[in-house]
Amino acid sequence: MADTTKNYNKLENLIKFISVFLVLAVALLFNVKLSINWPFDVYVIPYVNALLNGSTAVLLVLALAFIKMKNVKMHTMSIYLSMLFSLLFLVGYILYHVSTEHTSFGGTGGTRTVYFALLISHIILAAVQAPFVLYAFMYGFTGQIEKHKKIVKYSYPIWLYVSVTGVICYLMIAPYYPSGL
Repeated sequence: MADTTKNYNKLENLIKFISVFLVLAVALLFNVKLSINWPFDVYVIPYVNALLNGSTAVLLVLALAFIKMKNVKMHTMSIYLSMLFSLLFLVGYILYHVSTEHTSFGGTGGTRTVYFALLISHIILAAVQAPFVLYAFMYGFTGQIEKHKKIVKYSYPIWLYVSVTGVICYLMIAPYYPSGL
């Protein structure tokens, strides 16, 4: 039992560290610019990130469907892939933002209002979601199903919203990139 508690405490400390680190890393992104000579058009990264976000959203919907059908194996696989895609998104997001200048949204009127409302809610909820998703994952991974179910009531809709609004924000700002897709 002591070994299990020790491992659980290590996982919990790791989640806390990752959650704080992510917020700080993203906050620092806009103050750090690296000169990276990409061997490809750097504006492909937001496109790939939108694909990763969209794929995550689809996988999350599938994960919910699988668990409702009591197919734990496929539910677990869908969640693992969602976690992987979210991690790849985060790496791409960081690499893109430390190596490029800010792209301004060029829309006007109602479109501009919708874009910024989605973007602001997306950014805030993306920061909030990390510990929720990580705890939900840990509870599922460690077999603490009741705790998993309780936290998923909050983490799932936030994660799905962030994934979907990430795609929408990309589609809205993509025409304003200096080059790319």
